[in-house]
Amino acid sequence: IPIFILAGLLVHCVFLVSIFDIYFSSPLVHGMTPQQTPLPPPAKRLVLFVADGLRADSLYELNSDGTPRAPYLRSILENHGSWGISHTRVPTESRPGHVALIAGFYEDVSAVAKGWKENPVEFDSVFNESKYTWSWGSPDILPMFAKGATGDHVYTFCYAAESEDFGAEDAAKLDIWVFDHVKSFFNSSRSNQTLFSALNEEKVVLFLHLLGIDTNGHAHRPNSREYQENIKQVDESVKEIASLIDNFYGNDGKTAFILTSDHGMTDWGSHGAGHPSETLTPLIVWGAGVNYPQKVTSQFFEDNFLKEWKLENLKRIDVNQADIAPLMASLIGVPFPLNSVGTLPLEYLNSSAHFKAESMFTNAVQILEQFKVKMGQKKKTTLSFLFTPFKPLSDSEQINLLKKIRLYIQQQKYDEAVALCKTLINLALEGLSYYHTYDRLFLGLSIAVGFVGWTTYVILVIIKAHTNLTKTVPANEKKSSVLFYGFASAGMIIAFFLLIQTCPWTYYVYCLLPVPVWYAVVREIPVIQDLATNVLSLHMGQSIGFLLVCLLGIEILVFSFFYRSALTVGLLVFAGWPVITQLWIQAKARALIWTLLCVLLAIFPLMPVVGREPNIPLVIAAGLLTLLISFFSLASLCKSGNKYRDNEDLKVYFYQMFSVALSTYVVSSTHNSLKNKQGLPVMNQIISWMTLVSSPVLLLLSPTFLFQRLFSILLSLMSTYLLLSTGYEALFPLALFGLMFAWINMEQEALQHYGLSLKPKLAVFNFTYAVDITQFRQLHLDDVRRSFFFVFFIVTAFFGTGNIASINSFDPASVYCFLTVFSPFMMGGLLLLKVAIPFVLVSCAFEAVQVTTQLSSKSLFLIVLVISDIMALHFFFLVKDYGSWLDIGTSISHYVLVMSLTIFMMVMNGLAQLLTTQRLGLPRRTKHHST
Repeated sequence: IPIFILAGLLVHCVFLVSIFDIYFSSPLVHGMTPQQTPLPPPAKRLVLFVADGLRADSLYELNSDGTPRAPYLRSILENHGSWGISHTRVPTESRPGHVALIAGFYEDVSAVAKGWKENPVEFDSVFNESKYTWSWGSPDILPMFAKGATGDHVYTFCYAAESEDFGAEDAAKLDIWVFDHVKSFFNSSRSNQTLFSALNEEKVVLFLHLLGIDTNGHAHRPNSREYQENIKQVDESVKEIASLIDNFYGNDGKTAFILTSDHGMTDWGSHGAGHPSETLTPLIVWGAGVNYPQKVTSQFFEDNFLKEWKLENLKRIDVNQADIAPLMASLIGVPFPLNSVGTLPLEYLNSSAHFKAESMFTNAVQILEQFKVKMGQKKKTTLSFLFTPFKPLSDSEQINLLKKIRLYIQQQKYDEAVALCKTLINLALEGLSYYHTYDRLFLGLSIAVGFVGWTTYVILVIIKAHTNLTKTVPANEKKSSVLFYGFASAGMIIAFFLLIQTCPWTYYVYCLLPVPVWYAVVREIPVIQDLATNVLSLHMGQSIGFLLVCLLGIEILVFSFFYRSALTVGLLVFAGWPVITQLWIQAKARALIWTLLCVLLAIFPLMPVVGREPNIPLVIAAGLLTLLISFFSLASLCKSGNKYRDNEDLKVYFYQMFSVALSTYVVSSTHNSLKNKQGLPVMNQIISWMTLVSSPVLLLLSPTFLFQRLFSILLSLMSTYLLLSTGYEALFPLALFGLMFAWINMEQEALQHYGLSLKPKLAVFNFTYAVDITQFRQLHLDDVRRSFFFVFFIVTAFFGTGNIASINSFDPASVYCFLTVFSPFMMGGLLLLKVAIPFVLVSCAFEAVQVTTQLSSKSLFLIVLVISDIMALHFFFLVKDYGSWLDIGTSISHYVLVMSLTIFMMVMNGLAQLLTTQRLGLPRRTKHHST
């Protein structure tokens, strides 16, 4: 069996990693030559302000009294410069946003998995191409561009990472730090000759990264007074810095200014996904070489912002975020970043038609260079007779287009030249995408074949080892050796084919994986024949009906990933289960409790996603409710006079109840303290971390009788969950646990109903003595329903309180009891723990169901594996890398979720066994010991 589990883990890890290779490998290529516009640029220097986390509407909209939010920037876009909206892409995080702005390409999704801090891939940027770059701001962003730069001309000035505190009095001080340092930098340069002459060079960039707005948005939400006052403060400081720089250079009119943002933010203070509030960022450009405001009578955009912002008569020029890099490069005359895929937004430039045409030509050649390198790479690794080139940009077509553009520029037909450049850019980008996804179909099919083979094999293992549908058939030696050699030679042919094409090693894994998997399936052909004769002897109608119900159930599960309300439908069907199967006749009270709890839990998926509006009183109510339930349970335990009870054990429960009460107090006092801008109290932080560490220990001290241990698990997990809650989700584990309790009881009734076994007394049932192999029975059709219930409850535990599949549904406020200083990995870990707690509850209940229904955990687990694999195959084909960024992000996370769910359930299964069967012994005084 360990071999089978290892094989399963390996296969699932391959399936999981494969989508990053198939859909999201890095698009970067190396080996291009830099391209620079031959004409002199309009600006000598560029000042880039990036207000991290600033939404377009937050900057452009007017206050309730009709005055602008940012008076200086409003006057710039009305009188001196051009403006628009920059459309960012998912993931809307700081790192990918800055890479798009400064290097001009969109990082592939896999970069997120490699962390925000370092450069996972080497890339070129506007800073690298500049003569000198000075930058001020966050230690998370600046080092990334200095590290990628060649030579020693990118200088960074950062504050300490500890300053990024969500619980601080005011995060605007992060921006004040930046502005103060820029001022003192210019003042000191007057007495420092080397610095003074460096500042007076051409091709200089000054980069101010302003993190205050983002930090205030996380801590207080974008509609808060703090966020809006921070915008006003940035506006005043930008005005100061702009006039300081103009004075320093004697108003020579050779400075260009750009103000934009890396991403926006949702109303509930998070970002990462593709909601318009996250992807629409402001862009204001003014100074040397930039167009003045253009008056228009009418302009059409799908959103209705212009009217709201009272900007209908000023031309709005929208760009994609990566277009800002070529704009900066052409303003100061540096080569376009090598990997940039942005298109120069000409409407921002106030220069001659000749300059615009030349810049556009440089842009086209720079993107075409990437296309040529990409095509060369693909050609090298594909057999010549199998290679299908990108037809619209054949070699002759490239030469033809370039000649035409050159001719138009010579004949001063600049508009035609620009139009042709845009055509060439679009073709080159299509071609880049074509070669980037060249092997996708072939790899996708390999994985799908492996998937189907694996699922078939697991079904065969279940039927062969855990049911009496087949009889053991003696193996035919001759046949099996022929089979072995057949499959071995097929594997060798595939490997040889991949070797000739010098494919990466991962391709070997994906293409060779189906071979052993299908070999294992084909070896079991006698079992399949035996099964077919057995199934045909059953009622055909019943078998087909059963299969259809199974498929319908799985489709509802797949649907619930897109629409949480599907879970409500499923739970309401579950509520009627005792009636449909006539179970209610033998256990009316239990059936009624089950139905009521199903209906209660069905309310949660209809609620809005967690974290949008914090509601601390509900968390406190959940804590008090837990205590109330505990008192009643303890009272009934004492009353029952259970001869297995021990007074020492009661102490453990009192400690756990005290822990729940303490957590309830900590949540309420922490959120009050943060509300009053007093930061996170140290005492509360210590109690929170101690609760997190001590609750699993207390749990393992409790007795292993079924209800007592499960009740202890609930108390332990609730004390931690309360600390991580901000709203109604604190009530969710209680409702879920109630239903799990009812489920264990209902499964007992079902066993009796189908006459599968006698009913064990649950009150004295002990987890520790339950693992007796001789008692296990064979699988019954009803066990498929049991497994389906488990998968359904797991998915409900996941999506019951929100859509975990989207980065922006996490609310940083839920970790404020533990820490408020920004630390992505620590915060991520705590949020994952919060997601896992309902999981653990369901897994422990499933463990109890397995044990009390006398099934080996392996057989039920295999059915669960089949159900989740069929779901995963759905999502494998639903993964997208095009369309709205919200769709792309969601489709990846759905697939990763289902695949990791399978791996996770294997871990959970082990954890549930540990939590239910293990017990820590404490030294006891013998006189208290009652047997």
